[in-house]
Amino acid sequence: MKLHLSLGMLAPIALLTACGGGGEEPASEAEAPTEEASETAAAEPAEEAPGAPAADDIETVDGTIFADFTGDAAAGEKVFLQCKSCHVVEPGQNRIGPSLAGIVGRTAGTIEGFNYTDANANSGITWTKEKMFQYLEDPMRVIPGTKMAFAGLKDAQDRADIIAYLESASAE
Repeated sequence: MKLHLSLGMLAPIALLTACGGGGEEPASEAEAPTEEASETAAAEPAEEAPGAPAADDIETVDGTIFADFTGDAAAGEKVFLQCKSCHVVEPGQNRIGPSLAGIVGRTAGTIEGFNYTDANANSGITWTKEKMFQYLEDPMRVIPGTKMAFAGLKDAQDRADIIAYLESASAE
């Protein structure tokens, strides 16, 4: 009985950890970025981590390309159920992750009121459908240091479907 109780208490913590948590605070004043450093970071994209694709690179690990797929928004809505604990498609509503309303064409790290990691905010990425296709395959490969601890969608059709859903939800 105690084991079941302990596991039941750990499940919500594991879920929050998997989604990456809602915000990051510096561990101490000494680690907080200076105003000058923050301005510099905002002006220039972060240097690419070893192995991270460039902001304009859309090559996937599995070699698939977005143009080879036709996304199905209805199927994508079902795939999006995996994302709903952290994200919504309604504008102005952030959860553990930022709202994904209007994501296609938006610059990464720019939703007002969401506390992004420096890695995301300074990635230099514009969320094209092709870049989202790559990112959804393995988010931590594309933006090392992101707090989105999601393993990714290995199925290329699922990635195309979720992009179609995000586009259709934003158009409503």
